[in-house]
Amino acid sequence: MRVSIDASTSSSAATHRGLGASSSRASSSSRARPGRRAAALRRVSVNDERDSSRRRATRVSATARPTPDAANVEELAMQSGACAIAPKYSPGEIRRRALRDPLEATKTALRCAEILMNAATFTSGLALDAFYEQEKVVSRSEQLRVQLANLGPSFVKAGQVLANRPDIVRSDYMEELCKLQDDVPAFDNATAFAIIENELGQPIDAVFSKISKDPIAAASLGQVYRATLRESGEEVAVKVQRPGIEPIIFRDLLLFRTLAFFVNGYSIRALGCNAQLIVDEFGEKLLEELDYVQEGRNLSDFYENFKNDPIVKIPKFYKDFSGAKVLTMEWIDGIRCTDPRGIVAAGIDVEQFIKVGVVSGLRQLLEFGLFHGDPHPGNIFAMRDGRIAYVDFGNVAQLTQTNKEVLIDAVVHAVNEDYDAMAGDFIRLGFLSPGTDVRPIVPALENIWQDARTASLANFNFRTVTSSFNKLVYQYPIRIPERFSLVIRSLLTQEGICLTLNPEFKFLEVAYPYVAKRLLTDRDVSLRERLIQVLFKQDKFQWRRLENLIDLARDGGGNLDLTDTVTDGARLLITDAKLRTQLLLALTEDDRLQVEEVSRLLAALRSEIDVQKIVSSSIGDGPNIARKLALSWSSRVLAE
Repeated sequence: MRVSIDASTSSSAATHRGLGASSSRASSSSRARPGRRAAALRRVSVNDERDSSRRRATRVSATARPTPDAANVEELAMQSGACAIAPKYSPGEIRRRALRDPLEATKTALRCAEILMNAATFTSGLALDAFYEQEKVVSRSEQLRVQLANLGPSFVKAGQVLANRPDIVRSDYMEELCKLQDDVPAFDNATAFAIIENELGQPIDAVFSKISKDPIAAASLGQVYRATLRESGEEVAVKVQRPGIEPIIFRDLLLFRTLAFFVNGYSIRALGCNAQLIVDEFGEKLLEELDYVQEGRNLSDFYENFKNDPIVKIPKFYKDFSGAKVLTMEWIDGIRCTDPRGIVAAGIDVEQFIKVGVVSGLRQLLEFGLFHGDPHPGNIFAMRDGRIAYVDFGNVAQLTQTNKEVLIDAVVHAVNEDYDAMAGDFIRLGFLSPGTDVRPIVPALENIWQDARTASLANFNFRTVTSSFNKLVYQYPIRIPERFSLVIRSLLTQEGICLTLNPEFKFLEVAYPYVAKRLLTDRDVSLRERLIQVLFKQDKFQWRRLENLIDLARDGGGNLDLTDTVTDGARLLITDAKLRTQLLLALTEDDRLQVEEVSRLLAALRSEIDVQKIVSSSIGDGPNIARKLALSWSSRVLAE
């Protein structure tokens, strides 16, 4: 039996690039060969002992900075069936691995010399700029980008992280670091095929009837081949980890942390950042990206989340043909998401595809709390049936149920123009330390959102708002938690893709209808509470706001059934005296019945509700509703 080495598939580089490795949750399916799988799991066993404060690169100051304890809210009590992240990072283990024998210690010393030479070149340039009293921002930022790229994968990843950390790096340098690419030359095929055989425990021709002669794509941590499973004939993508990458990563992390120790005092004084904790946070994430077993779990979780979604395609994970250094998933034969001509040629509606992409991203964030942390054009494809497909689940992050609820709170507070409450949301999310005096920050938040509202929702640009917010981190004790740095990066990347497909794209034209529909139709108790917050401002029912929500939800397309919402609202009136009073005041505002508002609202609801179902559900409660409304009315009259 022989395997066919297929050279023809190497031309499909734009189809499935799926490179990276892993991150945050657990659960998977499929059959497993006990011996081989157990061995693989032993190879990636994790160290559970780790100081929880290391999970947070905490900003500090003499007055008000987020503390590790405050930020731990993000990490603890993963809810909604989510499993806690399995930690691999330990500073002690990093040191042990980088200095475990004289040869490894020598390599670490040589690596240190290489890094110091590059650092000296860059800092001497900055010193010369200062001496001649000129600032060559463009040339220095470009020099930094090139040097990071030349220093290898750890530095490329570090640069990519810093490109999304306005609390650490100036905006002009951030723009240049955004250009860092992860593409590197492929390692030799013989080595890759040997790794596959070693990981799967059998000859490559026993697993695959055909495999591409060369990798379809290569990056700093691994490369991908296209293959056909011998057993089923299914087309798959096989990702192979770059050999010898772990020792390099461990050496670099040790050197990063040593450097952080020496600059920590300056970092705290000048930037309000604990440099060692920043390195620990980065190191943890980088090691997660080397864990292909965890990436398989991430892939399985995404597959479960979207398996019944008609507009999203997640590749199937083949656990039997995966291991610690090899990951096999379903081959995605799609069109690169930034190719509008190719999308149109395939008969796909570009505007609909954009909408599908935004909604799927919002569902990841606000419904599942498990989101793709690196949705760049190489990881997103348009399927010929109009679906959006994701690959590469190495960089995945998770939000707790509390995080999701607070994000929705922030949207509600923005709609209600309640900027004091929005500042409180920043504390709850870990951007500000508990006890921080938010009064100086409130006007700045108001200016940002008022500018966005003045430009109208249709002209809202997420990058512009983000840029405005980035300026605040230099003026106030704000620190961007790593998880939300990924959220911001993810949203900005997706907006950039959408703008490539349609330069007139407006983020909120798609996002707001989704949020409105969720608020109106989701029966989750916490969302019902947030809907009430939206509809009542200063204890006054907002007729127009409800009409606008209904209009926005309709703009999102699909079926809008508000029957359950109206039924729940009727029942709520029975149990909540305050709501009854507020509704009564709204009905009799300005000492007259608001007939016009009620008529307009009923007209808006007519096509979205099943009156018969509402009546049958509430008929038993009708007398109670009438009696309590009458009592509220009489109490108000007597009080006057």
